[in-house]
Amino acid sequence: MSAFDFGRAIRGSVSAAVLTSFLTSPVLAAPPVDLSKWSPEYVRSIAGTKDFDTAAECNKVTPLNYKGRLTFWYQGVFEGDPDLLRQYYKDFFVAFRKTYPNIDLQDQALTYNDLLDKFRTALLGNAGPMMVRLQILGGVEFASKGYLQELKPEDVGYATEDFWPGAMKSNMWKGKTYGIPTNNETMALIWNADIFKRAGLDPDRPPATWDDVVKYSKQIHDKLGIAGYGLVARKNAGNTPYRFLPQLWGYGGGVFDETAQSPTYSKVQINSPASKQALQASYDMYVRDKSVPVSALTNQQADNQPLFLAGQLGMMISHPSDYDVMLDLKKKTSGSDTQKAQTVIDNMRYGLIPTGPDGKRAVVFGGSNIHILKPEYVDGGKVDLPAAKALACFWTSPEWSLKMAYAGSNPGNLNGFKTKWMKERLDNIKFLDVTTSMLPYGVPFPTIPETPEIMNIVVPDMLQNALTGAMTVDQAADDAAKKIKNIMDGGKL
Repeated sequence: MSAFDFGRAIRGSVSAAVLTSFLTSPVLAAPPVDLSKWSPEYVRSIAGTKDFDTAAECNKVTPLNYKGRLTFWYQGVFEGDPDLLRQYYKDFFVAFRKTYPNIDLQDQALTYNDLLDKFRTALLGNAGPMMVRLQILGGVEFASKGYLQELKPEDVGYATEDFWPGAMKSNMWKGKTYGIPTNNETMALIWNADIFKRAGLDPDRPPATWDDVVKYSKQIHDKLGIAGYGLVARKNAGNTPYRFLPQLWGYGGGVFDETAQSPTYSKVQINSPASKQALQASYDMYVRDKSVPVSALTNQQADNQPLFLAGQLGMMISHPSDYDVMLDLKKKTSGSDTQKAQTVIDNMRYGLIPTGPDGKRAVVFGGSNIHILKPEYVDGGKVDLPAAKALACFWTSPEWSLKMAYAGSNPGNLNGFKTKWMKERLDNIKFLDVTTSMLPYGVPFPTIPETPEIMNIVVPDMLQNALTGAMTVDQAADDAAKKIKNIMDGGKL
């Protein structure tokens, strides 16, 4: 699909409610980029048009000679990330310490699945870090419980309008802001054109709808004896909701009314007919057609990557970084496997997330936010606020919000799209324009305190109950609805 086709698709079929929320949100007054023109062509036209001096800007927030101490936890790189991202993480901390040589930064990287649990445990013992960078679905939970200080972009030298409205929404609780976006992301559909061709499918035409995904997956499996689609259904893993929610929303379902322009989150809809249709699609692929990996119940996306590289998986949903991941994985092969891997890489294609039957397209608006804790919940009972603001300014700057998202995400600060590094990314990272084009379709997870438990526990449990046969599709969806209602009423699972 050409850049022109992507631009036309964005302008022609993007959900009106989603796009309107981006363009008319009260949070967004005058963004530094024109969201109404968002397309691969527009993003390329603004890349490299403005220079930024991070040290000079952050000096206005916290003087560069400031002496202090900061403890900081964050979600670091994990096994499925490309080597390029690992290098930028190293570069970031070297650059920060060089810019602020008198701040004693004690940083600790944790995995996605460990960060929330360890952070919750630390807070119960008043032993948290001064500052934390959490996945986008985590901030409201901790703000609602009183753990976080108010923190908005203006506190570290930027404007609220410099960030995506959906990302800012994920930091708000009862009208107050408790964090700043560091990066934002949307994923795309990835397929192997050679597998499509050998299975009798058009190698240049990805599945247009989720119903097509089911059909294509079955055809690939029946013709070639390999998995057609990389279903992910692991419990307590963010990979699962990030890949199931676009399917749920595409069919017109939802956990609540999160796809609405002004969601209320007042009615549970995960057991609606449309939501059950989405769950049925996963059931059909796993149980009826057996066209997805048998290991889907325990798989994360990192488990799909080697299957894809080996030519044993036809389609999956992931980030632009998966192209670099394939290049990294190929380096570990030898003999004939190296050529097979190269053939897969040569046949990698990226496209927009499929739509539902009515043409609705949606994807999770993901990313991370940075937060500052209240002193009473910090180990030692003190927060070095100038040091914390220095780090927040540095990470959310146009430069570093871009570099830290270089291989697999997008800058939280919209000005990052104007930097020279964005131009380099577009030139060097294949298929980046596709996932960037998905941003207007992004839907944030429900901005309620219960979201982490619902998304990481209830949604995967629902999938597992249906796919293992422990419950029918109807029973699994109804059970999930009951659990969500209980959580919302203050109960436990």
